[in-house]
Amino acid sequence: METTETTYYDHGTTAERWERARLFFNAKDYASAARVLSALVEEVPEQTGPRLLLARAYYHSAQLRRAEAELRIIVERDPVEHYARLMLGRTLERQARHDEAEPHLRIASALAGEFPATRAE
Repeated sequence: METTETTYYDHGTTAERWERARLFFNAKDYASAARVLSALVEEVPEQTGPRLLLARAYYHSAQLRRAEAELRIIVERDPVEHYARLMLGRTLERQARHDEAEPHLRIASALAGEFPATRAE
């Protein structure tokens, strides 16, 4: 038998649950957002939006290994996904893995058109 709480998180269409997850996220209830989003990601694993929001929810709730895992899936599928690269770099930085973070942050900057200033020779 499902509990009322489980039914609440899982109730509704995919679109309704996506909206519920976004409401939780915007209210900074990242754990509840992650709970709804993890089920959505299982249902639609090919979609980047829910997976990226799940990674952000994990990041903001300090579930950094989980955030990293979701972000690596996105970057593997779409190497030019700028925001996922940026988030992966920041997630690795928060884990004090600066050497691993650096290439992702450089790629994210390049994808955003932010290049370091160069001197004219």
